[in-house]
Amino acid sequence: MSKTLISVTVNGRTHERAVEPRQLLIHLLREDLNLTGAHIGCETSHCGACTVDVDGRSIKSCTVLSVQCDGSSVRTVEGLADKGVLHAVQEGFRREHGLQCGFCTPGMRMRAWRLLQDHPDPSEDEIRAGMAGNLCRCTGYQNIVKAVQYAARKLRESAAVAA
Repeated sequence: MSKTLISVTVNGRTHERAVEPRQLLIHLLREDLNLTGAHIGCETSHCGACTVDVDGRSIKSCTVLSVQCDGSSVRTVEGLADKGVLHAVQEGFRREHGLQCGFCTPGMRMRAWRLLQDHPDPSEDEIRAGMAGNLCRCTGYQNIVKAVQYAARKLRESAAVAA
């Protein structure tokens, strides 16, 4: 099968790769770029363990082809921390114990990050609705909601200080 040359910017770094037209984005990230944070879960877009951000939208990378991301900007969970400093979402999941086994956590963090980019001050109901496409088999979601609330507060406080 012939390959297609694509260029994709992942976590601020541009990569050119020759990919098979049927290669999924999750495989480009995990196998070609060695970014293993996004997990392969259901491969049907139901669980959200593979969630990443592409051009300002949360997507399930197990159902998007790499060639569809040609020219796109992708952020993965590896791109949240800045020079070793945890992002507020990462800190919130740690402080509020928004995880148990950790399998869903990268996708949850990425979905929470996008939710807070789009809605900096979400209500509990908005958080629950915004996170509904990401499943966790271990928790009752309460600590995940608390983690997102923590991150929202911290990001608002940081923005207020910067202003």
